Amino acid sequence: MKKIIIVLFLAVLPTITFAQDAFAKFEDKEGINVITVNKKMFDLLGGIETSDIDAKAKKYLKQVKNLDYLKIFTTSQINHINEMESTVSKYLKKNSLEEVMSIADKGTKVKLYVKSGKTATDVKEFLLFSNGGSKKEAVLVSFTGNVDLSDLK
Repeated sequence: MKKIIIVLFLAVLPTITFAQDAFAKFEDKEGINVITVNKKMFDLLGGIETSDIDAKAKKYLKQVKNLDYLKIFTTSQINHINEMESTVSKYLKKNSLEEVMSIADKGTKVKLYVKSGKTATDVKEFLLFSNGGSKKEAVLVSFTGNVDLSDLK
């Protein structure tokens, strides 16, 4: 039984880290701006003393501790825009993210995708990709964790 659990864990492990690995190639490229927030920072934010803030803010801080990482990539270089678009497309084909919203306005396209957790209000992964418009800029936002949207009311 112990061996089965270990084998299952090892089989699932690559999919857990795939989101980070899929977009890691953009982190050191000239012309791509990157913001990365990791689990340790979310833990620090979630540990802020909350005695002087309201109950709603406490709920938000509690949810912050459930995030694993946040990555934001922006670029205005067409070769990087094309590469980001291709990488996002491949990532979506290999993973079970569902498109929940799309916006098209004046040449700009924005799409939001989520991977649900155990319930309809649990979000395990969030992906936003925006490109186009007059500035020819692309924005990729990705975060993973375990956020219960019902706690954010």
